[in-house]
Amino acid sequence: MRVIYDFRVEPALPERLEPLKRLAYNLYWSWHADVVDLFRRIDGDLWESTGHNPVLLLGSVDQRRLEELSTDAAFVESMDEVLSDFDKYMQEQTWFQRDVELTSSPVIAYFSMEYGITECLPMYGGGLGVLAGDHLKSSSDLGLPLVGIGLLYQQGYFMQYLNADGWQQESYPVMDPFNLPIMPAEDQDGKQLTIELSLPGRPLKVRIWKVLVGRIDLYLLDSNVEENLPADRAITAKLYGGDQELRIQQEIVLGIGGLRALHEMGIMPAVCHMNEGHAAFMALERIRLLMRDTGLSFEVAQVAVEGGNVFTSHTPVPAGFDVFPEGLLHKYFGDYVRDVGMSLDELLALGKDVDERGAARFNMAVMAANNAAYLNGVSKLHAKVTREMAKPLYPHVPIEEIPVIAITNGVHVPSWISKDMARLFDQYLSSGWHRDTANPKIWESIDKIPDAELWRVHELRRERLIEFVRRSAREQLERQGASEEDLAQVETLLDPGVLTIGFARRFATYKRADLFLADQARMRAILSNTDMPVQFLIAGKAHPRDEAGKQLIKNIVHYAREEGLHDRIVFIENYNIAVARYMVQGVDVWLNTPRRPMEASGTSGMKVLPNGGLNLSVLDGWWDEAYDSNVGWAIGSGEVYEDPAYQDRVESNTLYDILEKKVVPLFYERGRDGLPKLWIKRMKQSMRQLIPFFNTYRMVMEYAENCYLLAETHRRRLAENDFLAARELAQWKRFVREQWGTVKIEQVEFDPNAVHQIGEYIPVKARVRLGAIKPDNVRVEMYVGPMDHQGRIFNGQAVRLKQHEDLGEGLHLFRDQYRCAASGRHGLGVRVVPFHENLAHRYAMALIEWA
Repeated sequence: MRVIYDFRVEPALPERLEPLKRLAYNLYWSWHADVVDLFRRIDGDLWESTGHNPVLLLGSVDQRRLEELSTDAAFVESMDEVLSDFDKYMQEQTWFQRDVELTSSPVIAYFSMEYGITECLPMYGGGLGVLAGDHLKSSSDLGLPLVGIGLLYQQGYFMQYLNADGWQQESYPVMDPFNLPIMPAEDQDGKQLTIELSLPGRPLKVRIWKVLVGRIDLYLLDSNVEENLPADRAITAKLYGGDQELRIQQEIVLGIGGLRALHEMGIMPAVCHMNEGHAAFMALERIRLLMRDTGLSFEVAQVAVEGGNVFTSHTPVPAGFDVFPEGLLHKYFGDYVRDVGMSLDELLALGKDVDERGAARFNMAVMAANNAAYLNGVSKLHAKVTREMAKPLYPHVPIEEIPVIAITNGVHVPSWISKDMARLFDQYLSSGWHRDTANPKIWESIDKIPDAELWRVHELRRERLIEFVRRSAREQLERQGASEEDLAQVETLLDPGVLTIGFARRFATYKRADLFLADQARMRAILSNTDMPVQFLIAGKAHPRDEAGKQLIKNIVHYAREEGLHDRIVFIENYNIAVARYMVQGVDVWLNTPRRPMEASGTSGMKVLPNGGLNLSVLDGWWDEAYDSNVGWAIGSGEVYEDPAYQDRVESNTLYDILEKKVVPLFYERGRDGLPKLWIKRMKQSMRQLIPFFNTYRMVMEYAENCYLLAETHRRRLAENDFLAARELAQWKRFVREQWGTVKIEQVEFDPNAVHQIGEYIPVKARVRLGAIKPDNVRVEMYVGPMDHQGRIFNGQAVRLKQHEDLGEGLHLFRDQYRCAASGRHGLGVRVVPFHENLAHRYAMALIEWA
């Protein structure tokens, strides 16, 4: 039957309970246990069955129960206390207001394809989304003037379940946005706001939804609008579903539609942050809108816009970036580029890349990098890897100077710590510890916690984890039609007193989820040791089209079914934020086995830190910079192997050795009081040393100080006086590019054969032909550093040749001297790079001339 009219039905709350709506519609509750406890008191079973969704809970609970609660003095008092804390939170002075000196509060727009904020909003597929969710929560806590932009997926990523053979199956339940903690973004007349985009031969209408995340507004775009064609309504149906054409449509909606939506609501962002290359089309739309509003040329508008853009890459391999054939760009951007005032060839040049066969393609990460003044990787190792991948964009630039900085990921501690551990911290750490988690002084008080109390809380969380696993296993078996005998075995599944190791992440093959099964007989001996037993909890999803990842899951499930192992190794279905929360709060050890250097950062292991868990990991991503022998265990020493099979053999054997000789004995070494004193000492050292750095308060502050504020200053400087600086810079860049072919270092005067003493000064002279380029518009430098066995300079430093003499006819003499600071074999090169005070960084033009 065709629906003629639609209308919305909201929960009917007694007047005294009306504040519950305010609490339900702000995801502040997702990181404040007292608010969750309040909703759970309404109806605990309903809270679980609604997927921890307070809006659906309030709309489903029996009206008589609500009337009863409205006269329950204890419940009303708790509600008022929670509401008072919420109001105080929303009004209190924040870090950004207190410590950041600005005359205004520039809006920062954060674009991300996925957001993992809470389990009842399944808009995330893995760590990227959870990181984005933690970024918003920490921005709220710290008071950043930030808004989020994303897509509202009607079916999310997918729900995972296993068939009787252990093979992953996917289901896509459709979400009703009117029963989610989101609301329509409305105009002054109360009508939901929409924007219109152009697809080939047709318009696309997109609705805007609003999610409150503490102090932060997150706007989600939705193409499921009746006026659209059926196929277009499905553009925002699934996260990472469909083919390349659907992906480019989604990224047009995110980047172009996202910025257009902000402007429709009167939000003019000063800084735009692209969390991965998915949002790179935002830069193009930003240029178009600036051209429309100011009459600037494309060339000048691009310069002005670039200064206010930030790009974060999370991908450690080129194959991880979104790339499109040029034909798709022709199809979707033919009309658009004519409107912008550029050619398709110019657009393609912004993201030009070639595949392994040399065929041209459009790379979204290249597009993002070419239109952002600030680029970063998400760990120190990943920044190094990203510089290697970015070499084609910066030919002849030394690898360590390629402009990619490292801002290591973190986790939002209040979201991931158990309420039991939080209460312990309330008792022994300084008051307000949860508002200052990046302060190392806070965590120095960890030693004040008595060992017995810390261990008691940790054991309690392990017990609750196992209770959860048993409930989940029973539900899984019942759905598969298991026998009563099989169901009865659930009650003996796992042991609350046994060393528990967790592994949970996307089942991409490079993460090597089955590395611990390389020698199944040896693993069985570890699991079945009667004196010092071990148990494993495994969770994670394979992409629906990743057959190899699904096979990994099946292999683990089949191994767990072998005689004598069913109570020692368990695979938990449908890994999500709720499952992750139980696991990181209850395991003793978090295992991570990626093939280095393919883990850009990884944040799951960070989530165990405030809960007392320890990490056992390959030295990749964050663990490469976090590890020392007092806080956890490392598999290998950071080696990278050419033969993956050999690497797997070496590292699996290392894993078994560490378990057998270090981890397991340490856990079971108990004193007379029954406490594992040395294990607890390691727990405390891990907390004290790692929590203050590997959290999103530190991370977001670094983004603010090293990207956002610099980008805002740079953007504002370029925009002053009717974009005078942007016009001059664009003109200067064009001139320098036209003249650069004439730049040549004709002679370098330096004695390479002499032996020099530490502290001695070496004179260096360079005759440089600049042609029409002025000496002030370049930097002539010597690049000096130790040499490797292949005769290449590494860890070099640039020393400017400051003294200048004009020799006439475009020839110039530059000179200075270099002080020898270390012994050994050194190399020296001389180079010229363009210089302008308004360039975002020294290699913004990717030009460099070497002698």
